[in-house]
Amino acid sequence: MAPQPEFDTEHIRDKARRDLLHLLEGVRGKKNLVIEEKLAGPLGVIVKASTLREYDVDKIFFLENKNTDTSNRNVVFIARGESARNAHAIADQITRLQREAQTPLEFHVFWVPRRTLLSDKILEEAGVLGDTNVAELPLYFFPLDKDVLSLELDDSFRDLYLAKDPTPVFLLARALMGIQQKHGLFPRIVGKGDNAKRVSDLLLRMRQELLAGEDVGEAGKVGLSPSTTTENIIIIDREVDFVTPLLTQLTYEGLIDELFGIQNNQTDVDSTIVGAAPQPGPQAGSTTAPTATDGQTRKRKIQLDGSDKLFAQLRDTNFAVVGTQLHKIARRLQSDFDSRHSSKTTAELREFVQKLPGYQAEQQSLKIHTGLTEEIMKYTQTELFTKLLEVQQNLAAGADPSSQFDAIEELIARDTPLPQVLRLMCVYSCISGGIKSKELDHFRRLILQGYGYQHLLTLHNLERLQMFLSRSSPLASMIPMTGSAGATGNKTNYTYLRKQLRLIVDEVNEEDPNDIAYVYSGYAPLSVRLVQCILQKQYLLSLTRGNGVTSAAGPAGSGAQGWRGFDDAVKHARGQTFDEVQKGEDKAVKARALLSGGGEQKTVFVVFVGGISFTEIAALRFIAKQEEGKSDHIPDM
Repeated sequence: MAPQPEFDTEHIRDKARRDLLHLLEGVRGKKNLVIEEKLAGPLGVIVKASTLREYDVDKIFFLENKNTDTSNRNVVFIARGESARNAHAIADQITRLQREAQTPLEFHVFWVPRRTLLSDKILEEAGVLGDTNVAELPLYFFPLDKDVLSLELDDSFRDLYLAKDPTPVFLLARALMGIQQKHGLFPRIVGKGDNAKRVSDLLLRMRQELLAGEDVGEAGKVGLSPSTTTENIIIIDREVDFVTPLLTQLTYEGLIDELFGIQNNQTDVDSTIVGAAPQPGPQAGSTTAPTATDGQTRKRKIQLDGSDKLFAQLRDTNFAVVGTQLHKIARRLQSDFDSRHSSKTTAELREFVQKLPGYQAEQQSLKIHTGLTEEIMKYTQTELFTKLLEVQQNLAAGADPSSQFDAIEELIARDTPLPQVLRLMCVYSCISGGIKSKELDHFRRLILQGYGYQHLLTLHNLERLQMFLSRSSPLASMIPMTGSAGATGNKTNYTYLRKQLRLIVDEVNEEDPNDIAYVYSGYAPLSVRLVQCILQKQYLLSLTRGNGVTSAAGPAGSGAQGWRGFDDAVKHARGQTFDEVQKGEDKAVKARALLSGGGEQKTVFVVFVGGISFTEIAALRFIAKQEEGKSDHIPDM
């Protein structure tokens, strides 16, 4: 009985890479690779195009472009198996290629993360299943950083909350079950929200199914006893806190996402802002995907992850202090570079020459982030940004929503981008339990007349999501507007929780923060406050003391106590509350604890169902720093 391995996101990356390359190796000879466009970015996180070339990939196409050619005998499709659209597209392309090819072709389909009955049925009805070799490529989690894993399901929010499709919940449970099988059971599953409860139930059910299976080997049984390297798993449903992602993110990484968008650790920025990219020779990894237009050639892809030391240092800081930090870094670099003049001996000069590539890389990184910061500052200094932020923070702080009516009306009149206006309206509706009927009709009329009647469907969908409602709506009446314990769990009561969990912190030191509220300059994300209810009980109780929170908690920071001490407050957040303890055989548990020694740092998994913002990740990293030595925090999406 060997001790369980410690969790490392690199292991997930390595396994994913091995699985993909093993399947490609099984296809002999040169091959054309056809990838679903939304999968290209996530696949780029685990394997480089140059590595694919080494495995005889000759050309790469996007499935959606329908331009795959017959230049190679082998054609390999990689797409998500849950999507009927993908199966139809692959069937159409196989039929076309068979018709156009002069010689017989071999087709291979690798479904990510699993093969489904639906995809098989579609290929069968198209008459191509018999001509196709089908395999599974079990890529569930994509490691975006050493402490962030993501399923990279772009449509998961729409699927879960609008279409009521539980597929993302199942895929998340399968992904987490894979971690349990390798690293042991999560000793405790704590969480909030209906979809979070479904994930928890699926994990418990999958464990029972694994135990009941006849083919469970020793390796499988290892994963069926509680982990000695994991403290617990905290699962939060996105619908518990819709307000936080609607607010403007105020960390450096968050504002890059707001302005330029971040996908798969990359952002596209105009080269006039960050300078032109270095011009290498033709890359082996270049694809036959669509050629860029003149407008697109000016865009430069910037990598944003922990491999860039400067970005790792800046990413989670409040943007207000980023300029000062960049200035300090520029002065330090200049000082280090000038030290070459004081180098007198050969050894000192040699040492400087060895450090030179590092200085140059840092200089290049500094140039990029200075350019990005200047561009973001142009936006944050506009009157529009100031007005938007003012209305958001007034609403979050509990100001009378009607007092913000004129400001929102003015923003619409000034043709503020529609997403920004809708975000404001949804914050208004979620925090105040719906909008007065008269005001709602007025806002709806302004939006349709100002932005177009095609947005009737947008407003209808927001109403179905219960994010933009009239107070007279039957759905809005479920929102408890007082602290009464009778109507709990239907909707999140921000009025009650603002006081009970101290969501507004007036004195925030953005340069040297002491609370997660720094990420929104005074507003603490409710979703992360809920995590603190489990991990930082004593801190949160000291913060909220005098606000009527009753304490039943024991020693500081015990995830082992679940929601204890905050049971009443948590009832006023939307969805089910749960706390499951997973136990194994007593002898096995004791033996494993003895082998592991029990002194190592333990990992806490924080899982968000339905998506997470970069600002919330920054807040979780802040908690991890405070808890350093006790546990690591791995936020999942």
